[in-house]
Parts: sequence; C-alpha cells; structure tokens
Amino acid sequence: MGEAASAGEPVDPEAVAAYLLAHPRFLADRPELYRTLAPPLRVHGEVLADHMAAMLRTERAHAAAMAERADGVLAAGRAAAGLTGRVHEAVLALIGAGDVAECIAVMFPALLAVDGAALCAETQLPGVATAGLRQLPAGTVARLLGGRSVTHRSDAAEARLLHGEAAALARHDALVLIPGNPPALLALSAREHWTLDPAQGAGALSFLGRAVAAALGR
Repeated sequence: MGEAASAGEPVDPEAVAAYLLAHPRFLADRPELYRTLAPPLRVHGEVLADHMAAMLRTERAHAAAMAERADGVLAAGRAAAGLTGRVHEAVLALIGAGDVAECIAVMFPALLAVDGAALCAETQLPGVATAGLRQLPAGTVARLLGGRSVTHRSDAAEARLLHGEAAALARHDALVLIPGNPPALLALSAREHWTLDPAQGAGALSFLGRAVAAALGR
C-alpha cells in the first residue's frame, strides 16, 4: 500500500484486501486502527471487541468444520476396515466350502452383515447346482456394472431378478464382478444404506469377487 492515497482519491478494495492478506500482522501491529473500522457485527462495547468476536466466531466455525470433516474421514476409515475384516472371513468360508453358491447364499449374509447374497450368472456355471444360481439374461452383467468391478445402487431396479426372495429387503445393493466366463456377479443386498455404504470403498468387495472366481475355478 506504499504511498498514502490523497484525499478523495478512490481506493481499490481488492488492492487493500490483497495487501492485508500479504501482511496478516498489519492490523495486529496497529490495534488503534480497529477503532476507525466498521465492525462486521455491532454489539455493545468497544469496536475492537466487535472485531475480536467476529474473528473468534469465524475461527470456531472453521475449527468445527475441520473437526466434522476429520470425524467423517475417521468414520469412513473405520467402516472400510470393518468391511475388509468381514471380507476376510467370507474368503475363509469360501476356502472350506464344498458348494460355492450355497456358501454365498447361506453364510455370506451373516459374515458380511448384509441381508442377502446371491451368485448370479448369464449361463450355467460348471460345478454349481442350478438351484443355487440366479440366471441372468445375456448382457445383464455388462449393463449393470458398466465396466466397473463394483457398483453400489439405491434403487429396486431388477431386485427380483438379482435377489429373489430377498428382493423386498433390497433397498440398497452392491453388485460385484466375478471375473471370467461366462459373465457373473455377486449380488449383495441390504435394507440400510450404511450397510453397503460406498464410502467403505470398493477394494475389499472387488477382492471378494476375485476370491469367488478362484473358488469356482475360473
């Protein structure tokens, strides 16, 4: 702000703001200036107190926002860690399973804390009983997953096709690609959004899809 502006000469507000940003201690070193400035909010008492109160409110709001953001990150991390642990238990169950489709339908809901789980494929899978497999029309896997290994949904689209008798509970689902041919996927369903929250990450579920593929010998 070099030379003082002459009386009546217009001052560029952006230049003033830029100068104060570049010199954050300018007002702190000249507290007498607070008495000549219009405060952000008028309260009873000294003008300086008005400015300090405004500064405190701003900092508290910023601190609260940062704390909320940190809590969200920590919660997502804990949820992801919990899902990873549940996936590990499901993979161990697959290792000892004689019937992969039955293991998915019977054991996965409890192990993954979901309301339903089903093995779905577009044609019959070798070594899998027809009764334990949900048959899908050709092209369904590619259409639903759109090239992703995991997709989370919050609608009831084709719930009966994917979830069978659990369709009424399938307000939210996660569809997981099972690599190999014929096209197949793992359909997980839940009543509550947090059970299959996308914030938990797709890495663990993608790994589970590959583990199912390995158990099927694909």
